[in-house]
Amino acid sequence: MSLDNECGMGYKAVCPCSPAQNKINPHTEKMKLRIAVQSKGRLNEDTMAILAEAGIKVSSSKRTLLVSARKFPMEVLYLRDDDIPETVTDGVADIGVVGLNEYLERNGDADIVKKLGFGGCRLSIAIPKEHEYTGPQWLQGRRIATSYPLILRRWLDEQGVQAHIHVITGSVEISTGIGLADAIFDIVSSGATLVSNNLREVEVVLESEAVLIAHKNLPAEKREILDKLLFRMDAVMTAADKRYVLMNAPRECVDAIVAELPGVKSPTIMPLAQEGWCSIHTVLDETCFWDIIGRLKEAGAQGILVLPIEKMIL
Repeated sequence: MSLDNECGMGYKAVCPCSPAQNKINPHTEKMKLRIAVQSKGRLNEDTMAILAEAGIKVSSSKRTLLVSARKFPMEVLYLRDDDIPETVTDGVADIGVVGLNEYLERNGDADIVKKLGFGGCRLSIAIPKEHEYTGPQWLQGRRIATSYPLILRRWLDEQGVQAHIHVITGSVEISTGIGLADAIFDIVSSGATLVSNNLREVEVVLESEAVLIAHKNLPAEKREILDKLLFRMDAVMTAADKRYVLMNAPRECVDAIVAELPGVKSPTIMPLAQEGWCSIHTVLDETCFWDIIGRLKEAGAQGILVLPIEKMIL
């Protein structure tokens, strides 16, 4: 079966590396888009993974700060995450991948062009378990330890709370245990670190994830390259939670099966060699697939086949 045909939902399986979609203007052939990426850690791994899936290959070298990509006019600048917002704001890098929390804390002046869907975490207020939290006013006059004073100060001002902010780096979670602070404001992922330090999360101030930021005054030539990059990234991210589903069914069951499919448009229905049977093709969100698979079986679907989708062009 070829995915070159429409899948019945308006999707067309087109390689994001195809010449029609990714031909670079001759004027930009020698110009490269510089992207700032965290030098190590989870954001680095996730960023390199999405670039690789988008057909952009970058050699990983711990000794080289600036590396050119292959088969795409881009170069990667490896930096500390807290240096990326300023680097993009100043135009040293054209674009960058950074956590939203770092971007806001560094007060960067760049455009957020895309949320990337990975690197999720939250910035939260946590207090010792033995205390009863009654709301933001509980923090009035108290000491709060954090590595994100700017974000915390903005939130406290919004709440009308005056508190003493102690700026420290690293191991913020031990501050209450050693008597340095009454509460902490820090990154929370699973919450295990809070539990191990006898803390509990009481306020979520910011939901953060990785974002792609861009210099505000990109030249038109580099904006063109950025658009090509976004096109490829969209194709990868759109397909991430989608599945291509095929099933066989008697012709008299087709209407009942189609009624159960939550697709954007009608699924593709093709006759089989066996008289009275059809093959139904569609694209489903993985999150809803298990909710409807039983109903599809009850409606008469047989031989259900589920395939991953590498890229999806909407």
